[in-house]
Amino acid sequence: QKGFLPRSLKRGILSQDGFYNFIADVVSKEKDGTYGYKITQDVRQVIDISESTLYPVLRRLQKDECLAVYDMEFAGRNRRYYKLTEKGAAQLHLYRIEWKSYTSKISRLFEGGKTDE
Repeated sequence: QKGFLPRSLKRGILSQDGFYNFIADVVSKEKDGTYGYKITQDVRQVIDISESTLYPVLRRLQKDECLAVYDMEFAGRNRRYYKLTEKGAAQLHLYRIEWKSYTSKISRLFEGGKTDE
């Protein structure tokens, strides 16, 4: 079935917690933070989303103290930057552990094995 795996993985990523952690992971790639448009472009390399989907997630991560936000002038305009906080990094670390476990189980199933659960 063409496209089955990417579509099902997309649904997993787009679950609320999965998507929030996916965005936090994208932001974490830039030590000094990154701005909204670049985050959108980076995310679009994996899944197609609109900026109207992304910005509420960024605001929620900020409200949950997982992202710090600051403005910086660029080409005569203010650009809003997002940076992962210590709390966000800790949350992302836990999610990565869960994700590795999940993907390992899925891989074993595809290879004909059984999961522990």
